[in-house]
Amino acid sequence: MADVPKPRRVHHRAESRWPPAIAVLLFIVLNIIVRLYLPGESLAAVPWLGPVVEVILLGVLVVSDPLGVKRSALWLRRVAISLVLLLLGAALWGTIVLVVHIANGAPQTNSAGYLLAYGALVLVGNNLAFALIFWQFDSGGPIARSEHRAEFPDFAFTEQINPDLAEPGWFPIFADYLYLGFTNTVAFSPTDVMPLATWAKGTMALQSSVSIVVLGLVIARAVNVLQ
Repeated sequence: MADVPKPRRVHHRAESRWPPAIAVLLFIVLNIIVRLYLPGESLAAVPWLGPVVEVILLGVLVVSDPLGVKRSALWLRRVAISLVLLLLGAALWGTIVLVVHIANGAPQTNSAGYLLAYGALVLVGNNLAFALIFWQFDSGGPIARSEHRAEFPDFAFTEQINPDLAEPGWFPIFADYLYLGFTNTVAFSPTDVMPLATWAKGTMALQSSVSIVVLGLVIARAVNVLQ
């Protein structure tokens, strides 16, 4: 008799809350440093909405169940979703402010160094906000994904399309969504991840549009400044 291949063992894993918490913490530090570096900015002048939301979101992520599987963490997810939406609003507002500053020739855009720092801050902020949106909403959120509750995913990752590329029971974690946001920012389109749900397509289209505006204006202004 031919040897019957052994079934692949399913490895159940839970997602830690520390990666998104560390990402938010690093962005808070970057936000403060860049704002202090830019002319006409000071620590007190940093728009209050973004930093406050970021700090509260950081706290919620830290006190959430580190493994993300306890039922008591569900109400924290609702709070986190509200804060993530506020963070996205703050990031989009920061994009509008950058566009206005470039159009008006504000001091923050009058040198290549200031302009690149300002533009990078806005792009990083948008990337983090959209990555958190993808992470919180795809297939019902981190807890639902770890338990494979959703019948159909909102995003189709390569590992889901071809299960031979990953261990059984694989599901995307925050780092995968951060990478998704980055590639969508620089390529203006999905690379190895396909949006399936309507909200996913619309959100990715919004992120690409924001990225095109920011990169286009920053590059055009930088060329003008360097001439």
